[in-house]
Amino acid sequence: MSEELQQQLRTQLWTVANTLRGNMSAGDFMYFTLGFIFYKYLSEKIENQANRILEYDDISFKDLYKTKDQELIDAVREQCIQSLGYYVEPQYLFSKIISMIDKKENILPHLERCLKKIEDSTIGQESEDDFGGLFSDIDLASPKLGKTTDDKNKLISEVLVALNGIDFGLSEASDIDILGDAYEYMIGQFAAGAGKKAGEFYTPQEVSQILSEIVITGKKRLRSVYDPTCGSGSLLLRTARGGNADQIFGQEKNPTTFNLARMNMLLHDVKYSDFDIHNGDTLENDEFGDTQFDAVVANPPFSAAWSASDKFNNDARFSKAGVLAPKSKADYAFILHMIYHLNDSGTMACVAPHGVLFRGASEGKIRRFLIEKKNYIDAIIGLPANIFYGTSIPTCILVMKKCRRDDDNILFIDASREFEKVKTQNKLRKEHIDKIVSTYRERKEIEKYSYCATLEEIKENDYNLNIPRYVDTFEEEEPIDIHAVMKEIKELEAKRANLDKEIEVYLKELGIVE
Repeated sequence: MSEELQQQLRTQLWTVANTLRGNMSAGDFMYFTLGFIFYKYLSEKIENQANRILEYDDISFKDLYKTKDQELIDAVREQCIQSLGYYVEPQYLFSKIISMIDKKENILPHLERCLKKIEDSTIGQESEDDFGGLFSDIDLASPKLGKTTDDKNKLISEVLVALNGIDFGLSEASDIDILGDAYEYMIGQFAAGAGKKAGEFYTPQEVSQILSEIVITGKKRLRSVYDPTCGSGSLLLRTARGGNADQIFGQEKNPTTFNLARMNMLLHDVKYSDFDIHNGDTLENDEFGDTQFDAVVANPPFSAAWSASDKFNNDARFSKAGVLAPKSKADYAFILHMIYHLNDSGTMACVAPHGVLFRGASEGKIRRFLIEKKNYIDAIIGLPANIFYGTSIPTCILVMKKCRRDDDNILFIDASREFEKVKTQNKLRKEHIDKIVSTYRERKEIEKYSYCATLEEIKENDYNLNIPRYVDTFEEEEPIDIHAVMKEIKELEAKRANLDKEIEVYLKELGIVE
């Protein structure tokens, strides 16, 4: 996205934020706003597509129904369904709603029909699963929008007018990140209201870039990319773009966020037939069976609870480790799940809390199994604290491969001290990202930054992967010169005494003291 378009988007979103301030929580504000952004995008997309189809008929989409040429209307509808997966008549476009607002009309009933028409147009089509329930989180009757119908109509009208200024740059659809940028901006602005778990369904773009570049290393093209906790889908999209992936797969537990992920795919011009995203708990109800993928990326919820039910002892994803991840910390359940879905030539990269590197009990046994029995762990990358929204804990990236080229060592990178502080959030800049990725790709050893530890060293450390055990970042302090310090103190005391005398003389001259 260009900086100009990005700034324009943020200006519009700030206007919307001020309009909705006091009416609803930050979370509700985000979902309403993103839903309306998506509606506007779909309206403009269908109008552009239909106008291209009608180019040789010398008629615009908005005038199509005036011709009463049913054969032509049916042909346009069919072509739009085939190419875009949905269809909406001109009277249900975003621009029609804006014209109603200009006339001071009550838009709510018509707006509700507009959103329903989009979903209904996909019933019975291949795209039905990708569009069904997309706007289910937009409740136009919600009391959060106002007490009376007039209040609700006024508020929604103001929001839509503010969003009307967004330019999607549809001629450059493959380069835009409207939803991702809007989402990150809103979480950044309203993190306190969005709740401490906000970071669980959005991965900062710089972290996404690291994960993406790692899994596409050595690959000219990915056949498939998978994220079992895909959140809003931005990590999946970045990886798919970077690896020219043919197919995108994901699962998301939160129904609202699942809707955002599907919106995000379509906003990025990913055809409905090229992505398969499911709603559900990826651990309790895995939607992908024994399917394996070229690349697996994820930012799972940190140390989340899960059932750890006895039935999982016979689940192919977990059984080989001989022990289940604890109920209170599902980190290794997610890790084993991801490895199960990784093919033999693929790479997996996921974010995890530092605890997975050293915690004992069942987690220690799983970690030992992955190193000693499987030798899957390729690299451990320590990230700075406070780079995820809603949590300040330090995190790491685990890189796994089933068939490793460098199978006699594990690369450790300590990138925890290299970042830029921006307000309350720490940020990774391009130079930080480039250093991490190049160090991984070249398996470079850099003093106080990276180290290739042999499997024997790791065994000697009882399979503890805590990064400071392998990367020495200790900085010796220069010895303190006591004599120089005492001399400086005496000089300061002398200056203070002289200043006190000057003040006393001045006060006497003013007659304040005798």
